[in-house]
Amino acid sequence: MKLVGIVGSNADFSYNHQLLNYIAHNFKTLVDVEVLDIKDVPMFNQSNDQTNSAPIQYLNEKIMGADGVIIATPEYNHSIPSALQSVLEWLSFKIHPLDGKPVMIVGASYDVQGSSRSQLHLRQILDAPGVNAVVMPGNEFLLGEVHKAFDEDGNLKDGETAKFLEGCIKKFIRFINVVNIIDAPEGMKDLSSTEDLYATGSIETTIQGIDMMADDWLEQAAEATGAVEGNTYVKLDRGILTVNQLNHFLNSMPAELTYADSNNQFLYYNHKIEAEDMLASRRPEQVGNPLAECHPKQAFSGVSWVIQQLRKGKQDVVKTHVPTHGPDKFVVHNYQAIRDEEGNYLGINEYVQDIKPIIDWYLEQTGQQLTGGDVDAVSGATSKVDTVSGATAKN
Repeated sequence: MKLVGIVGSNADFSYNHQLLNYIAHNFKTLVDVEVLDIKDVPMFNQSNDQTNSAPIQYLNEKIMGADGVIIATPEYNHSIPSALQSVLEWLSFKIHPLDGKPVMIVGASYDVQGSSRSQLHLRQILDAPGVNAVVMPGNEFLLGEVHKAFDEDGNLKDGETAKFLEGCIKKFIRFINVVNIIDAPEGMKDLSSTEDLYATGSIETTIQGIDMMADDWLEQAAEATGAVEGNTYVKLDRGILTVNQLNHFLNSMPAELTYADSNNQFLYYNHKIEAEDMLASRRPEQVGNPLAECHPKQAFSGVSWVIQQLRKGKQDVVKTHVPTHGPDKFVVHNYQAIRDEEGNYLGINEYVQDIKPIIDWYLEQTGQQLTGGDVDAVSGATSKVDTVSGATAKN
């Protein structure tokens, strides 16, 4: 998830800049935060329109390309600095990059109360017509006595403060997911609960202490858990196989298999062909990623909808056909709920298959044929596009 952090001060040294730097460095396994200064932004003057100037357009483009925005504001005279006010006026004059954009407010101040009053004022500004940001309610992070808060390495001294800030960041990620669902097409909305596609939580089987985005996540996770491999035997419910036999068995399946757990972490796929030759491209370095990093943003609402159908037991399997592979293939994506003996949701088994060879074989064996005139080989009982596949580099 890509965020931008806007420093609410144009001072040469800013504790709010330091706060955003801390967020960018310490929570980089959760989010990618780019810290932006406002020093070069001119004061707002409607009579001297500088909307197209480089500093303003730079902010505009960065905000437009981000999933969300964190604004860190100090407090001057019970309000936000004039420099930040000026930036927001430029960004709501002729351009409106904050319109509909999820925003989180944080702030640091010398005062014991932090920047509580300036944050309240900033919420009112962000809600104004022309700005129309979607500000995360509650979860105020008010860093008081900031001159005592950081150590010489730029880290927060108080562990509870750091823990609270991490909780706020995780809630902001979930808030962004909620906003994405609200903006989703009708029929794909399920607001009774939302999916944490960035896997910020954990479950019993989550392997802790390893960056989910690491290209060598599998190797690190295997070392951390002492995972068996090779000719080591594994006892299954109705059989005993070596790890090598399991790999050969799964790779021989006439379908592309993917396993994502109930925490929405992508854990496995049967790697039998290279990504560019797959029906739903996967790459070895994606194993371990949260599902959000395996799909394009425009698919998030569809992904969340499918998971909710399975997690809540509304369906045991969701199917969708994908006509984009051409008329010579009948590609079907199946999303099968994985459950334990008590019916508890454990994750998704996605299996992708071109069923045309099966249909052709069956017709040849039985002497039957498809009737009804010209057969539309790519349409079916569902009009949904494939909004949920795409653990792929091609999107």
